[in-house]
Amino acid sequence: MKPTLFILAAGMGSRYGGLKQLDALGPGGETIMDYSVYDALRAGFGKIVFVIRHDFEDEFRKKVIAKYQGHIDVDVVFQDINALPEGYTPDPERSKPWGTNHAVLMGKGVINEPFGVINADDYYGPESFQVLADFLRSVEGKKGEYCMVGFNIENTLSENGGVSRGLCQVSADGFLTGVNECHGICRNEEGKLIQTLPDGSIAPFPEGASVSMNMWGFTPDYFDYSEREFIKFLDEHGKELKSEFYIPTVVNTLIHSGECTLAVKPTPSKWFGVTFAADRPATVAQFRHLVDEGIYPEKLFS
Repeated sequence: MKPTLFILAAGMGSRYGGLKQLDALGPGGETIMDYSVYDALRAGFGKIVFVIRHDFEDEFRKKVIAKYQGHIDVDVVFQDINALPEGYTPDPERSKPWGTNHAVLMGKGVINEPFGVINADDYYGPESFQVLADFLRSVEGKKGEYCMVGFNIENTLSENGGVSRGLCQVSADGFLTGVNECHGICRNEEGKLIQTLPDGSIAPFPEGASVSMNMWGFTPDYFDYSEREFIKFLDEHGKELKSEFYIPTVVNTLIHSGECTLAVKPTPSKWFGVTFAADRPATVAQFRHLVDEGIYPEKLFS
């Protein structure tokens, strides 16, 4: 059975200033998602599942999904703040989504095979999808054996501001022992990597560190663990208006409880994306260069 790719496309990019998932950035009008789908096809994924919001479903189907017909099977699920376990209701004042692992939970009814998870607005590169697909094929029929594709921090920076990245603690044998979310990562005037701590102070960030770009590989049992942990989250934080249920939160819990192992699979790929509006021209130029180099055709889906 071929693995499935689950694409998180429910969020709005507030810093970018629009629905960046639908922004045409490639020479043929492609979105970043189109390149991810194309790379996933080449790596051997058999199905794509998007998680989106109901309010832009029509536009999404017309502008994105329609172009994949005849190329790969596609399914759509929806993230909604009212999608909660029985007996739980959101605070009426809450408008913020429940976070990335809540989005992953929305795929439980349509995914029954090993699956990868990515962001819709990040470019991961062909090598990353091959690494992910190879791992997922190796864990078919197994439980509790997950992975994360690890990027070198040097390959994930923006020239237009500080970025947030998950700093990975990796054991000597290549397994994740924890992820710490770090913010404001950039190079200072002296060219050294720095980060902004929660109290606003500046601290060094380790050169050459492995970071998470939210590219994960799971087997279907992950949904059951996620349901259990989401109930715990709601009991502790459900009345908070801005608390979110993140993938690293669940992953850290399962690693520390011994219920899973999570291999860190390094990739040589260079990330790029549109974290900031000012990133857009460079991203357009990057795709043009990749087409000129023969990595991608002029038009991905025709």
